[in-house]
Amino acid sequence: MRSLHTVPVPRVGGVGLLSGALSAWIAFSAILPVSVWLGIITLAIISIVDDIWTIPVGYRLFVHALVAFGFCVTLLPDTHGWLPVMVCALAVVWMSNLFNFMDGSDGLAGGMVLIGFGYYGLAAYLSGNMDFALVNFSIAAASLGFLFHNFYPARIFLGDVGAVPLGYLAAVTGLLGWVNDLWSLWLPLLIFSPFIADATATLVKRAFRGEKIWLAHREHYYQRMVQSGFGHRNTALLCYGLMLIVGACALWVNDQDLIIQFMIAVIWGFIYLGLMLMADLGKKLYSGDI
Repeated sequence: MRSLHTVPVPRVGGVGLLSGALSAWIAFSAILPVSVWLGIITLAIISIVDDIWTIPVGYRLFVHALVAFGFCVTLLPDTHGWLPVMVCALAVVWMSNLFNFMDGSDGLAGGMVLIGFGYYGLAAYLSGNMDFALVNFSIAAASLGFLFHNFYPARIFLGDVGAVPLGYLAAVTGLLGWVNDLWSLWLPLLIFSPFIADATATLVKRAFRGEKIWLAHREHYYQRMVQSGFGHRNTALLCYGLMLIVGACALWVNDQDLIIQFMIAVIWGFIYLGLMLMADLGKKLYSGDI
C-alpha cells in the first residue's frame, strides 16, 4: 500500500507498461545495446520479487549498482577513465531508485513517464534519429495506456517492477542520446528535473536528520501537496504543467551555446529552490507552527 492511501492499491502496473514498450521494440526491431535489455530484465525480475516478498535494501542496491556499472562500462570507452564511469553508474542507480520514491500519488509517475519519454522521442526525432525516437515514443505510448488506470482515483501503481526499470531507462536513454550527439547532457537533466529536485532535496534532508532514507515516509513535496488539501488530481496536473514547461525549455536550450544551457539550468535550480521554500512555509502555516 502506498503511504498516501488508506486502502491497498495493486502495485504491479509496471508489468503491463514494460510489456507494452518491449513488445513495440521487438515488433519494430529497435536497436539498443545488449546491456540495456539485460538491465531492464534484471531490474524487473528483482523488483517484482521485492514487490511480492521484500528483498533487503542492500541486496537490491547491489544488483542496481551491477546493472548500472555494466551499462556505463559499455557506454564510455576506455579513454574516459574510471571516474566518469563511476559517476555515470551512480547517476543511473539514483535515477533507478528516484522513480520508485515518486510513485506514490495518483497519476504522478505515470504522467511523468508519458511526458518525459515523449520529449525524449521528440528530441530524437528533431535530431533525425527515427529509430531512437521510436524507442522513446514506445515507452510514452505504453505509459499513456497505464495512465488510464493510474490517474485519480488510481486503481494500480507501477510498483518496484515498473518504477525501477523506468528510472533506469530514463537515465540510460538520456545518456545514449548524449553520447550519440542527439542532445546535450542538460536536456535529460532538465526534462526530469521535477522528479530529480523533489526526490534529491527530500532524501538529503532526511539523511542530514539521521533518518533511514529507504523507509516509506510522507515528506516528499508532492506528498505534502496532497496532504495539505490540494489532492491527488490537482497535484498531478500541476506537476504535468511544470514538466511540460521545463521540457519545452530543454528542447529550446538544446540548440543553444553551452553557457546558455548552464545558465538556464541554474535558473531552474533557483526556481525549484523557491518552490521548495514556499512549500516548507505553506506546511508550517497549514500545521499552525507559525
